[in-house]
Amino acid sequence: MHTRTLGNTGPAVSALGLGAMAMSGAYGATDRTESIATVHAAMEAGVTLIDTADFYAMGHNEVLLAEALRGRDRDSYVLSVKFGMLRGPGPEFGGVDARPEAVKNFLAYSLTRLRTDHIDIYRPARLDPAVPIEETVGAIKEMVEAGYVRHVGLSEVDAATIRRAHAVHPIADLQIEYSLLSRAVEADILPTLRELGIGLTAYGVLGRGLISGHWSAGHVGGPGDLRGFSPRFSSGNVEHNLALVEALRRVADAKGCTVAQLAIAWVAAQGDDIVPLVGARTRERLAEALPATELDLTANDLAEIEKAVPAGAARGDRYPPAFMSSLGVRN
Repeated sequence: MHTRTLGNTGPAVSALGLGAMAMSGAYGATDRTESIATVHAAMEAGVTLIDTADFYAMGHNEVLLAEALRGRDRDSYVLSVKFGMLRGPGPEFGGVDARPEAVKNFLAYSLTRLRTDHIDIYRPARLDPAVPIEETVGAIKEMVEAGYVRHVGLSEVDAATIRRAHAVHPIADLQIEYSLLSRAVEADILPTLRELGIGLTAYGVLGRGLISGHWSAGHVGGPGDLRGFSPRFSSGNVEHNLALVEALRRVADAKGCTVAQLAIAWVAAQGDDIVPLVGARTRERLAEALPATELDLTANDLAEIEKAVPAGAARGDRYPPAFMSSLGVRN
């Protein structure tokens, strides 16, 4: 497994990271034993970056990871944790709380659930419109100085917010959606990150499965599958988007790889400062994703991919309307 360094001040991590959200029911039913086996398989393959959030099934994901990581050398993996999203006992979300006192409270819970004495990268999941980013980052900075956090990260914020946060404490990386279907970061955010020496961890590199090569029109996820509310998966949009996937499949076939591998490799090829996160919840999907780190895309390959899925070609927003206002970029 190759490694990449997150920005000028962040840690060295595997060139492919594991996003654990899907292991806690975001895309339907999961199997605990298989989830833990997938984490183990990822680490055995050299994956060191593991991403979670305290609100993934309200702590379930952190507890799951604690079990999967039990007995492992703490220096053998890098934990990235998001915080701040508020939820009720049902499916509803209640906004964001990134007040300094909330930062420390959320962190205390995460440290306990993860059974660790520090978080490697700690980041607010979204910008709290009621709290200046300087106050939120200032609170995380205090936790860095106290030894509970190693690095400060951001998630889904715009270029101006990145600059303000970085002025308070060096930011290791920005976590944001980046894929062939979601390329808005290329206009302002990616240049800003590179100017400031900040890395990017890209989630949604397979469009939540839409460009994995395994989704089909008419497919219905199980209970709790958030894709049932996603505009890109809705009738009328999904057919258009899957036509893009079929164009991509022709490029993948010519390259001798799967659609998923090509989509992941494309993100990785956009710069050595970018680390794709793959939300595999089974060893089968992980095994498919891993070879993407060895896939060398030529200039001709990249041109063919661009023809198959041009920037802005996706139909539908990447989140339901209620969540769009909290994003640093829309698509």
